[in-house]
Amino acid sequence: MKICYAASSGGHLEQIMMLYPMMEKYNSFILTEKTLYEFNSKGKKLYNVSQVNRRELLFVFKIFLVLIQTLYIFFKEKPDVVISTGALATVPICLLAKLFRKKLIFIESFSKITSPTITGKLMYKIADIFIIQWEELKKFYPNGIYGGGIY
Repeated sequence: MKICYAASSGGHLEQIMMLYPMMEKYNSFILTEKTLYEFNSKGKKLYNVSQVNRRELLFVFKIFLVLIQTLYIFFKEKPDVVISTGALATVPICLLAKLFRKKLIFIESFSKITSPTITGKLMYKIADIFIIQWEELKKFYPNGIYGGGIY
């Protein structure tokens, strides 16, 4: 089984790296954004896509570019499962996973305690397993699974 661990840079990436022991257990690779953020993939295969922000002027162009980059990675690696902590740059690989009937596991951000993320609201509708890290989020995600903090 091949697993894609997808996360934007910064805190999202730090959270997905908490699953490193699981990365060691399965054939895995990491998909994240290319930024100036210093990141150690600990020897795991790493793919970078362009960084995208929904508030920038070139948003439509950049998200299309991320989709093209992600298509290449998806068909090259052919993951069986995609696990994501969000955010925007990971939406294309999550959608591709669903489109090609792969398993999608989404973990809502640890930093969101009392309100959902935009990516979380989208992924809640399509994820096979949706995990929340705070019980307070049950009111937004009644079918979400409380998994406790990832840290």
